[in-house]
Amino acid sequence: MDSLKHAVDYGVIGLLFALSVWCVAIAVERWLYYRRVNLKEFPNQQVFEIALTRRLVVIGTVAANAPYIGLLGTVLGIMLTFHTMGTTGQMAVNTIMIGLSLALKATAVGLLVAIPCVVMNNVLRRRVSELLTLYKVQHGT
Repeated sequence: MDSLKHAVDYGVIGLLFALSVWCVAIAVERWLYYRRVNLKEFPNQQVFEIALTRRLVVIGTVAANAPYIGLLGTVLGIMLTFHTMGTTGQMAVNTIMIGLSLALKATAVGLLVAIPCVVMNNVLRRRVSELLTLYKVQHGT
């Protein structure tokens, strides 16, 4: 049962870590793209908007779902704690509290991933809005 607990902990936290690295990589790529984008190379506003918003949905999706992934880890950790208590017969308060506190770390990690993703998404979407406004001004639409 202890190996299952480690698998749940490391699986959920590992998934959240991988998603956060993916989002940071996308955010850096998009920011660098926005710094060097040439407004004149796009034939119309729709094509320009598609180019600007490419892959931003990933950051928004991770931001929206990271707390739920963390919550899933917490629920699985609590279930494992109760299962362990039931099979071993230990009802000591310290056993319960240690199991529950370790389970809650998954929710904390989920929030630590989601909050920066929300900020990155908002900053990048604001830059998209600014670039679209510049495009409209330059192209008279």
